[in-house]
Amino acid sequence: MLHGRLITLKHESRCLDGNPLGDPTTREVLAYLPPGYGEKGARFPTVTLLPGFAANHRSMLGYKPFEPNTAERFDQQIVAGESAPAILIMPDCTNRWAGSQFVDSAATGAYQTYLAEEILPVVDQELDTVPGAEGRAIAGRSSGGFGALRLAMDRPGTVAAVGFHAGDAGFEVTMRPMLHHAAIALENAGGLEAFARAVTEKGPQGAFAFDALLVMACSAAYAPEPDGALPYCQLPFDPRTAEIVPEGWTRWLAHDPLERPEGLAAAARSLTGLFIDAGNRDEHGLHFAARRLAEAVQSVNGGVEVHAEEFSGGHRGTSYRYADSLPWLVAKLAA
Repeated sequence: MLHGRLITLKHESRCLDGNPLGDPTTREVLAYLPPGYGEKGARFPTVTLLPGFAANHRSMLGYKPFEPNTAERFDQQIVAGESAPAILIMPDCTNRWAGSQFVDSAATGAYQTYLAEEILPVVDQELDTVPGAEGRAIAGRSSGGFGALRLAMDRPGTVAAVGFHAGDAGFEVTMRPMLHHAAIALENAGGLEAFARAVTEKGPQGAFAFDALLVMACSAAYAPEPDGALPYCQLPFDPRTAEIVPEGWTRWLAHDPLERPEGLAAAARSLTGLFIDAGNRDEHGLHFAARRLAEAVQSVNGGVEVHAEEFSGGHRGTSYRYADSLPWLVAKLAA
């Protein structure tokens, strides 16, 4: 049982209006309000949580027997005095391809703009927050970690702290190995367009098809071709041979946080805290990327405090790691 409470806000997005996939513009924003919310004069910092690929805002509150969800665990930590109280914000940034990567794309929609220019200001307007960047953190796992870091890199001064749980980075090591899986699934489906149409009806059928869905969603985010055929993107490989197409792969790499040193430097100068972790048996090798990221940020002459950690485990089933990052991030925010 929560000591705080959950509420649902509705938001009609302007920047998602007319998005190429026809995805909904009326979106939910879930919010966890801590104990003491509503007391006269009380204001609280916020942590925006971004889910991994093929999950959405409601996934953060998913039921598991014998295990609290993220909001329930954080609620317990506040009551036990293990964390300062904060509001948790869970926006809906998904799309037809099961994930937007939280960036702006001419093939899917302006999801980073939606976060930065609509959701964060609306939250400050509607809830009793500590308004402005100094009272905001953003965190996520996997694709959500990527989206959280990219927001700080692309729009320094929007948030004060970032949680990066096994986030996407180091694409040459972490993303490239799955491309041939995607090529197999696309060929079996009859091509990219046929796969795109079928996967929205039945979902990905098997591990290779899931990789193909992720690769397609990332291609739509990183290499949009809005005037082309569905799904309006350029693949980073030749579907017939699975060989890398340099132009397409270069467009992917341009979104890799480790290939954007100026953005990392800007984030390092604007943030007070960056929490980085990954499992030491991550199936995608994202712990290798996490090591490089921590080193890259620490080499910058910025004021950010970096917490870098590897834990025993893999990529999936790691939402419990928020029990470590959330109190740490909240402590870096203005109260």
